[in-house]
Amino acid sequence: MTNESIRQKLTEKFGDQLIDWEEPYGMLTFTAPKDINLKVLQFLFDDTELKFQFLTDLTAVHYPDRKGGELAVVYHLHNLVDNIRIRFKVFTDINKPDVFSATALYQSANWMERETYDFFGVNFVGHPNLKRILNVDEMEYFPMRKEFPLEDQSRLDKDDEMFGR
Repeated sequence: MTNESIRQKLTEKFGDQLIDWEEPYGMLTFTAPKDINLKVLQFLFDDTELKFQFLTDLTAVHYPDRKGGELAVVYHLHNLVDNIRIRFKVFTDINKPDVFSATALYQSANWMERETYDFFGVNFVGHPNLKRILNVDEMEYFPMRKEFPLEDQSRLDKDDEMFGR
């Protein structure tokens, strides 16, 4: 199985809904609309040739300059039989970050979606227990978004020479 054969099967099924095809470091990567993320995952899971039945990772990335699609939910899937990995992304608006939960298909998505919610604020619709997992419940912000400075500029105890400034 090759990246080209995977792309061909996906294109036959979903047509031009899937975009931004790339192969960074040999890993097939594409983008799908967020409203069909479960259909794409189900197809990749069920297809007798593709067999992407292991969710390696699920996370998010914040792109503050991408208006209307500031948050990307990134899925890394693995076909354990043929030892092939793929990546697929869905983008969502930061003001309404709703994406369908993959927990019904991949049990491992449970904790990964909770962590992604906790740090990026993605609301996984249909998740059985979407609440903070590492941060305190009282937090009113999502610390991995690029809305916050990397360090406190008002600290006086830092020696700029130690940081190459």
